Amino acid sequence: MISKSERTRKRIIDAANRLFYHKGYNRTSFSDVVEAAEAPRGNIYYYFKTKEEILKAVIEQRLGNTSSMLTEWNRTIPEPLDRLERLVRTIYDSTPALLRSGCPMGSLNVELTKDQPLLAAEAKRLFDLFQQWVESQFVAMGYPDEARELSLQLLARGQGIIVIAHVYQEPGFLERGGAEINRWLEKLARYA
Repeated sequence: MISKSERTRKRIIDAANRLFYHKGYNRTSFSDVVEAAEAPRGNIYYYFKTKEEILKAVIEQRLGNTSSMLTEWNRTIPEPLDRLERLVRTIYDSTPALLRSGCPMGSLNVELTKDQPLLAAEAKRLFDLFQQWVESQFVAMGYPDEARELSLQLLARGQGIIVIAHVYQEPGFLERGGAEINRWLEKLARYA
């Protein structure tokens, strides 16, 4: 059973996660988090002394959720091609959010990389998790020597499609781009 203290901490992290995604980390103030979490400022200071501490907790939560999702896919989806296609399908599944705010992982990394290298290194862990998982799928498909490069290409294609669809507010581009990635993956699987 989750304690009241744990629920409060989670409510703060969830509120910050939404704000950092929709407004951006730098445009979100500590006061914004206080208001969105509907918690007294003193309560938030009990858990987090700085906005940077909140960001690190948000990143840890995202890493945990993503790791659980990828582990579940490994457990329930037998073929690496099907697992990669499931990853691509998350683009379709997230279309409204992606059109509204872009990719939560990509947006955060781009924002922090500009002038906050220590926080950027924390946020990069989100990409690292995906990159390593995608790489392992390409190894399993029969591309051990090319797996890292292929994983980076897949991530770059997905991020590029999301950025363009977001900029042009074009949901069909997400669908067409995802289908093109899947054709690329299926071709790789045939020639492995």
